Amino acid sequence: MKRDARAGFSWEAMKRWSVAWAGAGLAAVIWLAYAGSFSGPLVLDDTVTIGANPSLHRLWPLGPVLAPPPEIPSSGRPLLNLTFALNYAVGGTTVRGYHVVNFLIHLAAAVALFGVVRRTLARPALAARFGARATPLAFTVALLWALHPVQTGAVTYLSQRAEVLMGLCYLLALYGFIRGVDEPGRRRWLPLSVVACALGMAVKEVMVTAPLVILVYDRVFAAGTLAGAWRRRRGYYLALAGTWLLLAGLMLASPVTTRGIGGGGFTGWSYALTQSVVVLRYVGLGLWPHPLVFDYGPDFPVPGGMFAGGCLLLLALIAAATAIAWRRRSGWSFLGGWFFGILLPTSSIVPIAAQPMAESRLYLPLAAVVAAGVLVLDTVCGRRAPLVLLAIGLGGLTGRRNADYQDAATLWADTLAKRPDNSRAHNFYGMSLPPTPATLPAAIHHYEEAVRLRPGFAEAHNNLALALLNLPDRHADALAHFAAALRAKPGYAEVHLNLGSLLAALPGRLDEAIAHYEQALRLRPGLVEAHNNLANALASRPDRLPEAWAHFEAALRLRPDSHQVHNNFGQALRRAPGRGPDAVAHFEAAVRLKPDYALGHLNLGLALADLPGRRPDAITHLQTALRLRPEFGIARDALAGLQAAPP
Repeated sequence: MKRDARAGFSWEAMKRWSVAWAGAGLAAVIWLAYAGSFSGPLVLDDTVTIGANPSLHRLWPLGPVLAPPPEIPSSGRPLLNLTFALNYAVGGTTVRGYHVVNFLIHLAAAVALFGVVRRTLARPALAARFGARATPLAFTVALLWALHPVQTGAVTYLSQRAEVLMGLCYLLALYGFIRGVDEPGRRRWLPLSVVACALGMAVKEVMVTAPLVILVYDRVFAAGTLAGAWRRRRGYYLALAGTWLLLAGLMLASPVTTRGIGGGGFTGWSYALTQSVVVLRYVGLGLWPHPLVFDYGPDFPVPGGMFAGGCLLLLALIAAATAIAWRRRSGWSFLGGWFFGILLPTSSIVPIAAQPMAESRLYLPLAAVVAAGVLVLDTVCGRRAPLVLLAIGLGGLTGRRNADYQDAATLWADTLAKRPDNSRAHNFYGMSLPPTPATLPAAIHHYEEAVRLRPGFAEAHNNLALALLNLPDRHADALAHFAAALRAKPGYAEVHLNLGSLLAALPGRLDEAIAHYEQALRLRPGLVEAHNNLANALASRPDRLPEAWAHFEAALRLRPDSHQVHNNFGQALRRAPGRGPDAVAHFEAAVRLKPDYALGHLNLGLALADLPGRRPDAITHLQTALRLRPEFGIARDALAGLQAAPP
């Protein structure tokens, strides 16, 4: 070990300190760029992945947590859903905790990328050129990658924790391999690489490419040939391949088609043409991150003519250059393999009907673009390369982009300004508007635009119908849009629920309402609102009161803290002789859960008035109801009657 006799410490220790300082620097600078992003609301898939995901509500038993319902975007991704469940256990749906975890995973991925790049630049094939400056160059690559504003699509958008967590696992798998090759006497690194690969398979399906990309790295930087890599590390590669079995099992248990993957009317050729433009757009965003679009939507036009041909030709030239670099055993071939290999599943194999282009998919491939840029600038400009200014600029753009995520309406307005024909953006912009009479016309306009652009857009038909219900003369139109939603998506449980609620309010249509509530529960047995509404409908039929009580009980098993279900259950129990005390217990639970619940206090006061010796308590709750809602005429009349009655 080399020591400086005057200083009294080793050069190896200095290197370790430089690495520690690099990690601390990454943490500090990335924090500055993302510190203002932690209050962003739930948007797009977040409302389902987090807001309406029943598998997050209990950590035990673990089975439901690791196998969420098929309609949840985290279905088939057990480790991802487990991280959301841990967040929920700590803070419910409060967004700050989810943002902090996303940030910490992103920071860990940046540190892992630093380790990968630093050790790669120090390898024999590159050491003569870059080895002396491996640490500062690796720091620059990791910093620019982490600060790049396109990363906000994966880090700040909470549901894309899938991309960030998978990226961390991917980088750790590669880092473990590099350490295993560099330090063959330390046997833990290759097994840790396999474990990281397996964990990534449980996060996102794109991890399927990791074993192949690691093999490419081995051939380019370590073994020299594929045969040599296989001969030296056969057991390791067999173990990596074994992680594909885990992924195959997860995909069989939760087919990707339930999550908008596959289909969508694309042919192989039309998807290839579309992705030729998309992949080049990804390259362009890596070099010049403008304009950034939160959601490109499903309405992605298939390019044609000379433009599509030119894109395909340019991609072919890039692929040919990568192949030439591969034959020459150049490190550039690995960067090409990294970029195109990670994008391969979504750009060439499985069409993503719900979103043919998503900036979050650039999360890991961007590392190749950044690394190539940094190495070229270092070669051309040396220490004069304007990398500090570039980092400041990227960090500023990231902070500015994160500001768009702080308000859902702002984010969707920005999306529509850049993609005005995006039907999904119109739908979600309408949903993001405050539910007030002043904004209702604008919301209806955007829902109508969404169904005009995509007539089979079931969610937009449903939202338009709900909005029209607020206009007294548009109920017939609302019925028509509910029907259109069910034609487009017969298994849409929420539409059956909403349609049932509308029919229940119309004279003579209660039986139809009950049928729709029952259909909603057949489709989604855990839909609390359907149990509650069906119970309310059945409670109006004296011969079906026991069925109503059973559905109230089912609703409370699913959501024991619902003050409304307790209140409704109490009202149903009051209709049966001798069930007054049980009704009081549920009304008491309702006001205990929500002390300012005026209707609960009213019903509790009325129920207590029916019980011997409880008149003082009844008066107290009726007075509370009136204090909370002075216009409550029923409470005023009941209170007057109790106070006027003889003791």
